[in-house]
Amino acid sequence: MQDKTICTNRAASHEYFILDRIEAGIVLEGGEVKSLRAGNVNLKDSFCVIHNGELFIKNMHVALYDKSGAFNTKDSRRDRKLLLHKQEIVKLGAKIAQKGLTLVPLKIYFKQALLKMELGLCQGKHTYDKKKSLMEKDIKREKEREIKNYR
Repeated sequence: MQDKTICTNRAASHEYFILDRIEAGIVLEGGEVKSLRAGNVNLKDSFCVIHNGELFIKNMHVALYDKSGAFNTKDSRRDRKLLLHKQEIVKLGAKIAQKGLTLVPLKIYFKQALLKMELGLCQGKHTYDKKKSLMEKDIKREKEREIKNYR
């Protein structure tokens, strides 16, 4: 069974070194799930925080579902709870506090019928690291182009 990717955070790989990947569930309301199925979500500028032993995602934009009724949430950027085991949250909290790392959402996808989010334990890049990675990407693209033209 293949996972259906809904949204990816392409800016995260440019801004951060991704050291580890974690899969988490997410708590949503009915209209939000339908909006996600339609692909109306944006992970840009979103981040995760640990508050009172619980993990939350902040600043994730889920567009309002237009066919939902009066009981729909009006705030499209509200904090949403992420589901992880208590021990995993404690380990992540220790790594974030000790090493100065951050949790960034990388992608949202359906795994069978469940909505999952892939989180990355990340370390920020400096500008020279960003330039270096862009250079490497350009070189790789140029090599692939040369190989394609050679055939």
